[in-house]
Amino acid sequence: MQEIESKPLSKIITYLILIFAVFVSLFPFYFMFVSSTHTSSDILSVPPKLMLGLNLLNNYNKLNDEINVGRIFFNSIFISVTYTILTLLLDSITGYVLAKFDFKGKTLFFGFILATLMIPNQVLLVPLFSMMNKIGWANSYQAVILPSLANAFGIFLMRQNMLAFPTSLIEAARIDGYGELSIFFKVVLPTMKPALGALGIYMFMSQWNNFMWPLIILSTKDMYTFPVALASLNGLQRKDFGMIMLGATIATIPIMIIFLLFQKQFISGILEGSLKD
Repeated sequence: MQEIESKPLSKIITYLILIFAVFVSLFPFYFMFVSSTHTSSDILSVPPKLMLGLNLLNNYNKLNDEINVGRIFFNSIFISVTYTILTLLLDSITGYVLAKFDFKGKTLFFGFILATLMIPNQVLLVPLFSMMNKIGWANSYQAVILPSLANAFGIFLMRQNMLAFPTSLIEAARIDGYGELSIFFKVVLPTMKPALGALGIYMFMSQWNNFMWPLIILSTKDMYTFPVALASLNGLQRKDFGMIMLGATIATIPIMIIFLLFQKQFISGILEGSLKD
């Protein structure tokens, strides 16, 4: 009898904890969105205003005057999508080679790739900037996209998934006359959709939120991505918090939509890669 009574109680406690966790997680986003519809004085008022205001259009006009929202949005989308596509292609090919081909030094090469995970990104900023500047790529899309295409985490994830692919199918495709590229694109890659989906979401979100490298390599406002553009708003002598909150809201919406739509693929892809021997 006591066990039966304790189960509903434990469920209630669990639900209360989950509800509290959801509230703590979502309230900052709600407050950010609500603040984007208010003036700075309303945002800083005590107690804070938690209902929608009437200053959204005015905040957008001021934001667009400062950073050209359409251009910044295009820059962020173009850089993030291009980076994601190229990274998926390069990492999946590298993972396939490391998983299904035998060559001298393969283990050592893979070890070097994993070792790069221990190198702080900040160490590479000055050499990369010097290199990009010398070849004339400073303040360009390719300078933001290309330096980090070979991603160690992506290569590791794709290799782990490629290891589970039956080698017999690859041999059968070779007997049927398929070339190596045809085998990769027509036989192997279509079976890697969960891993590609997980890696694609991860790479898109990481590039969308990338701040330090674009801040260093991009020098004009028309090339800024959202994180850099929002940081430039903080440098204004008179901060307009409603405008800044609206910019943060616009920058957050795409990644929230993508993650909410594809969170199952993201989790399943990561788990599949982690369970491979």
